Amino acid sequence: MLEKQTQQQTAILVVDDEESLRDTFQFFLRNQGYAPVVTAQSYDEAISELDKYNFDLIISDIVLGSHSGIDFLRSIREKNIDCPVVMITGYPNVETAAEAVRLGAFDYIPKPVEKDTLLKIARLALKQQQLEQEKKAVEQEKERYRVFLETVFKSVTDCIITVDANLRIMDMNPAARLLFNELHTGPVDNSTIAALCAKKEYEPFKNDLLKVLKSGVEITQHRQECHTTSNQVKVLSVCTAPLQGAAGSPDGIVVVIRDMSNPESIATGRRSSFHRFIGESDVMQAAYTMIENVGRVDLTALITGESGTGKELAAEALHQESHRKNRPLIKVDCTAIPENLLESELFGHRKGSFTGADRDRMGRILQADGGTLFLDEIGDISHMMQLRLLRFLQESTFYPVGQDTPITVDVRVITATNVDLKEKVNKGEFREDLYFRLRVIDVMLPALRERGKDITLLANYFIEKIAPKISKSINGISDQALEKLYNYPWPGNVRELKNVIERACVLCEGPSISTTELPPEIVDYSDQATIAHEPTLPEQEPAPQNIQPAFPDSDLSAADRIMLALKKTGGNKAKAARLLQIDRTTLYRKIKEFNLDLSRLDM
Repeated sequence: MLEKQTQQQTAILVVDDEESLRDTFQFFLRNQGYAPVVTAQSYDEAISELDKYNFDLIISDIVLGSHSGIDFLRSIREKNIDCPVVMITGYPNVETAAEAVRLGAFDYIPKPVEKDTLLKIARLALKQQQLEQEKKAVEQEKERYRVFLETVFKSVTDCIITVDANLRIMDMNPAARLLFNELHTGPVDNSTIAALCAKKEYEPFKNDLLKVLKSGVEITQHRQECHTTSNQVKVLSVCTAPLQGAAGSPDGIVVVIRDMSNPESIATGRRSSFHRFIGESDVMQAAYTMIENVGRVDLTALITGESGTGKELAAEALHQESHRKNRPLIKVDCTAIPENLLESELFGHRKGSFTGADRDRMGRILQADGGTLFLDEIGDISHMMQLRLLRFLQESTFYPVGQDTPITVDVRVITATNVDLKEKVNKGEFREDLYFRLRVIDVMLPALRERGKDITLLANYFIEKIAPKISKSINGISDQALEKLYNYPWPGNVRELKNVIERACVLCEGPSISTTELPPEIVDYSDQATIAHEPTLPEQEPAPQNIQPAFPDSDLSAADRIMLALKKTGGNKAKAARLLQIDRTTLYRKIKEFNLDLSRLDM
């Protein structure tokens, strides 16, 4: 059975017992680029065609031999076909028009039908069909997202509770209900949190809840001792975060509780590695848990994070956590393939479909059949590719370039971006329907500067891996060098840290890496950060952390501030980025966005 066509291949069925009208309508529609345009001369033939094609539009005469167009319209609806139907008649009357409308006909046109009228109605009907499909797709994704969150909410072993501004429980998962049964003598209901907070031993917990409600700032972890109803002592790790409302202010609180007195919870509570990730910080623990939960559910996922945070590693981990782990993981860097070749690269092509297509080519989507397709830097694809990808995600079918019959595949799609897709949607640079289709669930990776002592773990890990490859006996890094690494903001994240350690290993002559082997920009930045906390003489340059002394004019535009920073640093973009307190990649993007003329720096 032929599946839904792409925009360029819109399937239309024309049903009329007059051959001349069928041929005329078919000619008009084909000339407008619609294809295939299928014709049928009778009710039975039309019913047969419904089993061959998934039509985007049906145009039918009201008189079809022994049957009527109304009979045909009724059969269409009985088959749960929801494409628009346009009825045409030479004998319009109120009864048939009313019945056609009742059965959901898009329009009712009397003969003779003018070409312009036919094409206008077809265009409007197809546009409405497209809008209805997109709306339906968004609603389906929202429902899938809701079911996914509900599944995660019920299945995780940590206790999860949502609480309103009056400390009344809005929802809790089964693990929370079991815990409260141990801690609370009364019934477990929406007043349980308030009842616990009334007890003196839970006063720190109550204070955390009130503080989050007032400030809207997350409190990451407190360990609370409490007594069960059987007088046993439990140690609970409690994380409290605001539940944001539509206006941006907290409407309530999300509380996550882990029982740290349970040996199993302690054993599995903190991991220093996960698949190819290295790190044991709180933010990485949260990322590991998210990847585990998302990996198990067969939904489209969007990985977000700055360049160098490990988005490809996250895609690999999601694949390995899924039931597809023994099937292919196919990776595509959307920015590494020229736009004119990306369509062929993804969807494949047939021999002779364009100049240079000297053989059939299997696209990456077909290669990923049964497995996972990872599309990196998805925010940079063109509008045409956005539409083709949207249709593929909606239908799980695609057309290789130069082929008229569709191919159906079973593929999970994971995408990644280091740009703000929502901002691109607002600017009209990215389709909103595709954004919602891709962002069924977010996996957000933290920047290295947010990961605390993970820098030590990563540095030692890279030393252990790199040193043997270059025949060096390096077994660590000095405290002073580590301090330099901790003070640096790492705009290139883990990828940049790896490059720095690789360079240091090459330069290192002894058993430990020292500050001597670190790049000047890291050592200099650390020294400047130290100076920033010491008294400075009037003639000294202001500390780079404080942007205001460098730009006392608060009315300066963002573009002017960037140009001033570049002039102040002699055109050094790395130093200018630090002075502006932004990432180097952000600076490059802003220079391009504002179309800044850097030749003016010499003036």
